[in-house]
Amino acid sequence: MKVLVEKLVFSLLCVAFFQGCMVHSVEYDHTASIECLPDPMTPLYNGGIIQNGEFNSGLMGWSTHRNIKAGVRCSPSGNKFAVAHGAGGTLSSSGNVLPLHSVYQSVRLQRDTHYSLSAWLQVPAGSAHVKAIVKAPDGERIIAGAVVAKSGCWSMLKGGMTAYCSGYGEIFFESDVPVDIWVDSVSLQPFTFAEWDAHALRSANTTRRSTVRLVAKGADRKPMANATVIIELLRAGFPFGNTMTKEILNLPAYEKWFTSRFTVATFENEMKWYSTEWNQNQEDYRIPDAMLKLADKYGIQVRGHNVFWDDQNSQIRWVRPMNTDQLKAAMQKRLKSVVSRYAGKVIHWDVVNENLHFNFFEGKFGPTASGQIFNQVGQIDHNAILFMNEFNTLEQPGDPNPTPAKYVAKMNQIKSYTGNGGLKLGIGLESHFSMPNIPYMRSALDTLAKMKLPMWLTEVDVVKGPNQVKFLEQVLREGYGHPSVNGMIMWAAWHANGCYVMCLTDNNFKNLPIGNVVDKLIAEWKTHHTAATTDENGMVELDLPHGKYNFTLMHPSVNGAAIHIMTVDAASSSSDHTITVKA
Repeated sequence: MKVLVEKLVFSLLCVAFFQGCMVHSVEYDHTASIECLPDPMTPLYNGGIIQNGEFNSGLMGWSTHRNIKAGVRCSPSGNKFAVAHGAGGTLSSSGNVLPLHSVYQSVRLQRDTHYSLSAWLQVPAGSAHVKAIVKAPDGERIIAGAVVAKSGCWSMLKGGMTAYCSGYGEIFFESDVPVDIWVDSVSLQPFTFAEWDAHALRSANTTRRSTVRLVAKGADRKPMANATVIIELLRAGFPFGNTMTKEILNLPAYEKWFTSRFTVATFENEMKWYSTEWNQNQEDYRIPDAMLKLADKYGIQVRGHNVFWDDQNSQIRWVRPMNTDQLKAAMQKRLKSVVSRYAGKVIHWDVVNENLHFNFFEGKFGPTASGQIFNQVGQIDHNAILFMNEFNTLEQPGDPNPTPAKYVAKMNQIKSYTGNGGLKLGIGLESHFSMPNIPYMRSALDTLAKMKLPMWLTEVDVVKGPNQVKFLEQVLREGYGHPSVNGMIMWAAWHANGCYVMCLTDNNFKNLPIGNVVDKLIAEWKTHHTAATTDENGMVELDLPHGKYNFTLMHPSVNGAAIHIMTVDAASSSSDHTITVKA
């Protein structure tokens, strides 16, 4: 009997093991916070592989680097946390400033594994940019995320990294300014590549598809069994597009290639200030007008890119030397001209492009310049969503300028400008990748999603290299699978003399390998049954990607067919949809 019981237990353990490892062992947790809280949340995944992540057992499992002193404190609410202070801010023998390190923990990392990282951080005074560092088994220092830690409350850092070799590594937090670092609720959760991809697929199927119940009825309103339903997708619901250039106006092959694939577009340069008014007071909108007319012919929606660009080096030569009064007058003319001309014709505006990295207008008019420009654009165009468009928020956790926390702070500053409370705002993430840090990308999307604003990947590309195709597919699948991403546009505009960093086709508009993977994903995201038969109750259930459909219903007992056009979206599963076939 004992042997039988042991065999049964072993069998159950094996089943549990294989179900967990082959399907998914731990469901990914999208939890994030953009609030600074009196006490931190509990660690995600109960800390994952981190030991004593809440410091309830003192510093057990944690160590300190040289010249760092550490201990555990307890807040008035009873919450325990680690405090590290030491040699941060002093100079090394080479003259470089030594960063301040928090306590660290050694962890065993597995090769080809994604790691989701989170922690809550605080500093005793002011604020500081604090980075999460994972020291890989091969000694590489990987920046896995960053946050602005503040005094008086706890901020959540959510990030991640991928291990490409096995062995022991370290996890810790550091700041380049001399400040004590308080740490709590640390978590590091591993996911195999298969587990990670499976979660993205499940999330995509949940977010981008719905089960629709169609009921076929005859002229007598009775259900029609064994009726045939032909399903035709007229337009995909998830906006997926590419950058368009003026060459499309004179090349029918380019026009056919582009319009047969994409439902949304951004003009690469043609709507920018330096394209429409290269010489002062000589405006010329003929090219963007023609491009917009072509896009409208095919039902392709267009993003307005851009009203202004905050980069000093991207200003027209006649704009740069202007004094503030002259610049203000020129800006008012430009803003009124372009926004009035295309209001109601574009779905979005990139209002002040890249205003976390650059500050040309803030330098002229003060820190509220972006808020003022958003306000003025919103007064003219009441329907378009107004985007703050920025790079490296998803791509580079080591770039200190556009971290999710700083993006949130800048967006809140824009929202707080007088009169901006009712603006339709959007999150624009350019997504120019070299080697993607996919766990960090997902964590950044999680954090930005807490603003509850429309969020788009607006300029997706991957630099040329042996893994360009693989990396682009990873990025696009990650964006498509995230429940808070509302659309994606690639920055892969075709030029006869070469593309920016990513060409999808050759000059004969024959797909390159990178274009083939784009077509593969477009086809996959549209996949559905093209025909079905109703049951004895006249009903058929269809699992469909969101979009606009033409349903054609036929039955042997009647002549002709009934045609029903319907948009399938997240709300479509809530009720039955009746198609009546009349004799």
